[in-house]
Amino acid sequence: MQQISRMLKKLFQRARLEKPGQVDPRAAEFTLSLLVAMYDRSGTGYVKTRAAAAALISLSGDTLLAKYRAFIQFYAVPDGNATLITRSALRSLLTDLNQIPAIVGEGCTLSCVEIAIHDCFHGVLNAAIVEEKFLSWLRSEPAVLLWLPTCYRLSATEMVSHQARCR
Repeated sequence: MQQISRMLKKLFQRARLEKPGQVDPRAAEFTLSLLVAMYDRSGTGYVKTRAAAAALISLSGDTLLAKYRAFIQFYAVPDGNATLITRSALRSLLTDLNQIPAIVGEGCTLSCVEIAIHDCFHGVLNAAIVEEKFLSWLRSEPAVLLWLPTCYRLSATEMVSHQARCR
């Protein structure tokens, strides 16, 4: 947890320099509290770095494709020239990401994760899938991750302005 705390402090310190006045001085503290609430419910004092990274990626303001590619970097298994996603890597990713909506009482069950894995690997005989197949599956907006593109679209519309007047 100390390693994640130091990383968050550095991250938000840089953000404050890039966007003065737009980053709360307690952002690192608040983010760490959120990560602990999501990934250390039993109070062990330990949060997996990869799970914390997945949460930060999913909650970032980056594009969906950039988020999906970042997930691949953290969860994929390199295999020569190819990047592969195994069933167990996908299970880890989905379990880690499922903690985000679960914090507000919207998580799905373990069977939901298993159904998503089965759907992603439908028709695949190999132990792993290539990056392109994984990205294609993510773009199809699987139910287990439907909150991710929805949140992205909501945040993208925050900056939209129009000249229409409402009554």
